[in-house]
Amino acid sequence: MTRRQQNTEQRPVRLSLALVRDLSIVLTLAILALYAGSGFLIPLALSFLTFVLITAVSDRVRDWVNAPVWLANLLGIVLVLAGLFAIMFVIGGQATQFARAIGNYETAFDGAVTRMAALLGPEMMGFARDTLAGVDLSRLTRGAVGGATSALNTFLLVSLYVAFLMAERRTLHHKMLLAARDPQLGQDMASVMDAISTSLQRYLGVKTIISLLTAGISYTVFRLLGLEFAETWAVLTFALNFIPSIGSIVAVIFPALVSLVQFDSVTPFLIIVFFCGTVQFLIGNFLDPAMLGRSLNMSSFMVILSLTFWTVLWGLIGAFLSVPLTVCILIVFSHIPAMRPLAILMSKDGSLSTEDEPQA
Repeated sequence: MTRRQQNTEQRPVRLSLALVRDLSIVLTLAILALYAGSGFLIPLALSFLTFVLITAVSDRVRDWVNAPVWLANLLGIVLVLAGLFAIMFVIGGQATQFARAIGNYETAFDGAVTRMAALLGPEMMGFARDTLAGVDLSRLTRGAVGGATSALNTFLLVSLYVAFLMAERRTLHHKMLLAARDPQLGQDMASVMDAISTSLQRYLGVKTIISLLTAGISYTVFRLLGLEFAETWAVLTFALNFIPSIGSIVAVIFPALVSLVQFDSVTPFLIIVFFCGTVQFLIGNFLDPAMLGRSLNMSSFMVILSLTFWTVLWGLIGAFLSVPLTVCILIVFSHIPAMRPLAILMSKDGSLSTEDEPQA
């Protein structure tokens, strides 16, 4: 490499009006494409995350028992897809049971509104009555059943995508090198994909363990209290813990409100709010950050901003995918010199994993 080429590569990218204009156009078109193509892109993103999770499980199986690659991949597929199918089965089955029992809940709902208003105090009684009196439980139930059916259809499509991704796992790296033509560009692309895969495996693995722990504790409390549809609330607790910040709050609010409808006393409501809320707080603020470590190298503001952005674009699914998708964007930006300043601003402490790697 000549001195002139070295000076050209090391020269910083200057911010100009033309560059800002081009970036704004590209960003606008990308956002429009994400919004317009959500029906195609959401299952694809879910299948990619499922593929990453299966890869992590199969690699762990191969390391622990020294199994052949095909057997480790098969076990990974069976374990992950069976777990996802079990979640869909529980939510779908209990959504149907809840639809059948909706008449009893509508009868008890007025009494629950009165107890909640009395618990909040006389100042809030009128506000609570006006707010909750317009809630249509039948409409909510129809939405829940329809959502469960849609989730099952998406699961079948994701399973199909994952099957083909697993079939091409061994040849993907080789095809990327051939497609790039330039060996250095191919190595850079492979490095980006490896970094994304490693970060997502750590994030999904840690969040899955933490969510299972939280859901297990919550399910034990729900069963001891005799809360109806305890399995559904436990599954929702597991899923909602993947939504940063607000997910754990919603996971406590739903079963707490149902306890007001089911029981004549406010004691179960207070137990769920204070005990399960304390568990969510401790795990979310101490265990979660300690286990995630540097695998989630994003600032707190960036987490909330990404949650808002992806929720606006893709709805509830976007809220679940907000952190993994933003982590992928951060890693890609960290490998592009022009985008590296944005990656530094998005990171938690300004340090990027690529800074410790030898530069090409």
